[in-house]
Amino acid sequence: MKKEVKSAVDFLTNILRSRNVDRVQTHFFNTKLQNLLHSRYEDHWFPDKPCKGSGYRCIRFNHSLDPIVREAGLSCGIQETTMKSFFPRELTMWVDPHEVSYRIGENGSVGVLFSSENDADQENTSQSEDASTGETSDLNNSYNLTCKEQFLSALPGLSMSGVNLNKFATLVSS
Repeated sequence: MKKEVKSAVDFLTNILRSRNVDRVQTHFFNTKLQNLLHSRYEDHWFPDKPCKGSGYRCIRFNHSLDPIVREAGLSCGIQETTMKSFFPRELTMWVDPHEVSYRIGENGSVGVLFSSENDADQENTSQSEDASTGETSDLNNSYNLTCKEQFLSALPGLSMSGVNLNKFATLVSS
């Protein structure tokens, strides 16, 4: 959870830094928001089922500040009106096990801030083979997939010409 939360908080902190918010304030904002998110997500973090609790972990700006971001900013002396003018009016961040993604605007593209695909690839190569059939068992690893990966893996061999399933899967997981 630490890597995912850090990735999300660093993204928001960099927005403040780009708007010339005081370095000390951004440092305290970063620390405070990481602590708040760790506490908030503690009982809502399911690495084996990344989609479970996704809505609860979502950080959302919809013409108003997300309450937890607002709390972190105010505790560091950053005025609410200042924060509202610095952050995008529409911003959604999904902080999920193994992946952190965001979308600016209601119809914007989804960007990935953090993905632990490399870790998943290493786990997949270390799967044990079933001695009787020689087939690789991936039952345990299916629970470690992101929402998008679960969707794509449910469609093996599906060919839809002209359809980008990765984009579609990203929208489905949002």
